[in-house]
Amino acid sequence: MEEKKTDRRTLKTKKAICNAMMDLLTQKELHKVTVQEITDIADINRATFYKHYLDVYDLYDQLERDILIDWGMLVLKLEQVKTKEFFDSLVSYVDEHRNVFRMVFSSKVSGELRAKFEKMLEGLLKKIESEKTGQSMDDAQLSYRTCYRAQGCVAVLSRWLEGGTEPKELVSKVLAELDLSVRKIGG
Repeated sequence: MEEKKTDRRTLKTKKAICNAMMDLLTQKELHKVTVQEITDIADINRATFYKHYLDVYDLYDQLERDILIDWGMLVLKLEQVKTKEFFDSLVSYVDEHRNVFRMVFSSKVSGELRAKFEKMLEGLLKKIESEKTGQSMDDAQLSYRTCYRAQGCVAVLSRWLEGGTEPKELVSKVLAELDLSVRKIGG
């Protein structure tokens, strides 16, 4: 049986809806976002919105799922690269998806999505360091160090997205230097 392809208009419409939702979530909390606001920003009618989503919460759930899948795929790609390349790729990805990360790091969104991002990054850092040093993944010192590294990285990225005008190369360099300092202290 042939799988039905989604046409470009549908993809464009869904992208407009998601972008409208992300923009709104940088300004207000999820429970205050309305379908009417989304449709106004996306320049679609309500029937079109309901053709794709049950309500605002369904849209948010699908958006969160897609974001975490993309983030997970990036994390898997970065598993085998050197520190500088890791942070160059990470910062470039965040820069290319600014609207997504502004929403994720917004104080208007529940901290759950940000926490999931941090946990995925922490898990990757833990796995990489465990393999390099031969430490057990259960080692408490390793856990605290990778928690610190992941949360520090997210804090720097969050501040940069809030209004930092520095080029991504500088942010990547700072993250790589800070990360190296933390690993030297622990190693």
